[in-house]
Amino acid sequence: MCDNAAVNTDSAEPDLAAQRTAVADPGAEVAARDRLRVMGDWLASAARVSAQIIVVVLLLWVVGQILGKVWTGVLPVALALLFATVLWPGVAFLRRRGMPDSIAAATMTVTGILVMVGVVAGIVPSVVGQANALGHKAADGITKAKQWLQGPPFNVGDDQITNLLDTLQNKVKASAGAIAQGAVSGVSTATSTLMMVFTVLILVFFFLKDGPKFLPWLRRTTGDRAGSHLADLLARIWTTLSGFIRTQAIVSFIDAVFIGAALFILGVPLAGVLTVLTFIAGFVPIVGAVVAGALAVLVALVGKGWVAAAIMLGVILIVQQIEGNVLQPWLQAKVMQLHAAIVLLAVMLGGSMFGISGAFLAVPTAAAVAVILRYANEQLARKAGETPVEEASVETTPVGVGSS
Repeated sequence: MCDNAAVNTDSAEPDLAAQRTAVADPGAEVAARDRLRVMGDWLASAARVSAQIIVVVLLLWVVGQILGKVWTGVLPVALALLFATVLWPGVAFLRRRGMPDSIAAATMTVTGILVMVGVVAGIVPSVVGQANALGHKAADGITKAKQWLQGPPFNVGDDQITNLLDTLQNKVKASAGAIAQGAVSGVSTATSTLMMVFTVLILVFFFLKDGPKFLPWLRRTTGDRAGSHLADLLARIWTTLSGFIRTQAIVSFIDAVFIGAALFILGVPLAGVLTVLTFIAGFVPIVGAVVAGALAVLVALVGKGWVAAAIMLGVILIVQQIEGNVLQPWLQAKVMQLHAAIVLLAVMLGGSMFGISGAFLAVPTAAAVAVILRYANEQLARKAGETPVEEASVETTPVGVGSS
């Protein structure tokens, strides 16, 4: 009996201690239980979000794989949309003057073709006429470079230079088969390029002719609620792409004017060609300007010497500073709303995945994705009953509400 009482007394002591602790701090047990529950909720949320992120990344990977497989079909559509944004103001002007849709679209399509043919016709004769002289200048430049390497501080001997040239010659001979195969594939590439150009032109005509009918058809097909969102989103994307093409054309034109003027003043060979290439390369932000500028400096070095090349480099750097710090922020701030780092990464990623066409389409694609994300954020804020800071003074109505 005594032993059992002692055991009961000993076992009761921890319970009494716990009761005293609970009386002294009644929220301790609740706090401990709530902390564990909160940690469990955090872990559950983290696991759920992680699974969602994995699914989204997997979906994007699948989309990228499918896009890579059907890129030859997607590229003409994307190019046609961009060219349609350029020609659409002219079509809208002609339609307001009473011209039928098909005739207005055909007129602007033919106008675009004539402009492109005129640019090519202006470039080719200049290249053919000055290629011989530029080749002699390049040979003289190689001779000067050889003499420079033979002098101090390099003091490279004739034997070393001869061995280097022989090595390069042997590699070229060993690669003769690959070069011939590349020439054959180049012919097929040129043929496929002509086919793609023809396809793009046909698509541009249909986009200009039937483009205004697309959003009403989409609204009728998908229903009023979903159609309202899709129509609003696609209209914003179209506005962004149109603004990108217009502002980039202005920036490229200003770059071409100043750099072309410097080329003509210095008497650099192929000045007209380099001016046109500077304008075209300007449609690939950041990277295109660097490539075109490097080419202009190289031609100036070969054709006119290092003084002209140094002057040309200075002009290009000044123009690029004006473009990057004044023109781009001013003209594209409200249109693109993309940071320069995002633009650079988009161009590099698009170029590495899809080549020159990918670099050209990277920034419009990034801008379209940004429009989609901003639209989703707006709808999310409205569903949550929030008012964005930039819209705090503007009374807004959710899309689709009150619309017929």
